[in-house]
Amino acid sequence: MHFGLKWNRRSFLGTLAAVASSALLPFRGASGAGAAKTGTSITGFGQSGNPYEELGVTTVINAEGTMTTLGGSLGRPEVEAVMALASRHFVSIPALEEAAGRQISQMLKLPEGYSALVTSGAACAIQSGLAGILTQDNETFIRQLPDLTGMKSEVIIQKSHRNPFDHQLRATGIKLVVIETRDELRASVSDRTAMMHFTNLANAAGRIKVDEWVKLSQELKVPSFNDAAADTPPVSHLWDYANMGYDLISFSGGKAMRGPQCAGLLIGRKDLVRYALLNNSPYEDTLGRGMKVGKEEILGMIKALELHLAEDHDALSREWQDRLELISRQLTRVPGVTTTFFTPDIANHVPHMQIVWDSRISLTPQGVSKLLRDSRPSIVMSPGDDKPGLEMNSFMLQPGEAEVVADQLARILREHSA
Repeated sequence: MHFGLKWNRRSFLGTLAAVASSALLPFRGASGAGAAKTGTSITGFGQSGNPYEELGVTTVINAEGTMTTLGGSLGRPEVEAVMALASRHFVSIPALEEAAGRQISQMLKLPEGYSALVTSGAACAIQSGLAGILTQDNETFIRQLPDLTGMKSEVIIQKSHRNPFDHQLRATGIKLVVIETRDELRASVSDRTAMMHFTNLANAAGRIKVDEWVKLSQELKVPSFNDAAADTPPVSHLWDYANMGYDLISFSGGKAMRGPQCAGLLIGRKDLVRYALLNNSPYEDTLGRGMKVGKEEILGMIKALELHLAEDHDALSREWQDRLELISRQLTRVPGVTTTFFTPDIANHVPHMQIVWDSRISLTPQGVSKLLRDSRPSIVMSPGDDKPGLEMNSFMLQPGEAEVVADQLARILREHSA
């Protein structure tokens, strides 16, 4: 298919040089101490080393994890260096996406006939993946979305799998057909059915589990999508669902992989990945045109994935658990405070700690959370969604921050203890 974009025919010159000898390093705290260091002298905005402080925005110690509202994760210096190199050249974005997809599929050893697309986060992967299924390479349909005239118009989803991110599905114009049982699923499939959507986080809640969902999709000859946005670690999830036979899978790039926060991955069948790109930036008059992913993010995602695959994940898990135990030892010295450890089954599958206290401490979890947020340095730790007390993980804490969290939280609990 040809979109008639003139810049597709232009020649692009230049290759990446050696990795930059210096790169931006994460700065710490709100005071500017340990500020970012670069190989270039900065004047004006940013010269203090903490541009957030210059704007009057407080940086925080992150005890919640890779939350988008906190900026995801902290980038690795090697990723930032490759992104800086990418920014020095012009390149055909579609050609770059195709090459990146080949590279990623080789790195992940994806099944034959599978590829990948770097997207603007997992939410973009969901929307563009479904858009590609709806339109394929029909230029009229691509420009027509979310008007579904002439296209299939329904996506089947389990009731327990509904969540705010199915807005990305609905943005294409489709209607969600909500089911709970296998019989309801089979009865819902029609010539209007475009896709069967699975929310990996909700695997335990649904009656139809992750392995059966894809088998049913194959039996019913309906493409299947697995939204696994925050579901690495374990790292094997990056290829597990493709090997199960899911047609498309989405992942966030800026969470545990520590890629660019505005990057994600769409993994799946080559034809569907190609159709997804046709519905996305840089192509104009497409539903996904606003979900731009730049050359810097594309190359940064490849580098982040390379580093993530090479990590000792068992050693990292032990390090994260050790941090929690350090905090626990100090907190449990406060009368009435107890801690327990757990690891979520799927999303954010890293060591967590639950902190609870009895009536000797006259604060609610919400009150403690606010005091932590208002302290200096500011610490973000929220009440558990379905558990008493506070809940935290340590995999986004930086060296020395576990001690700060322990000191601050123990002080607050003691000050409000009878």
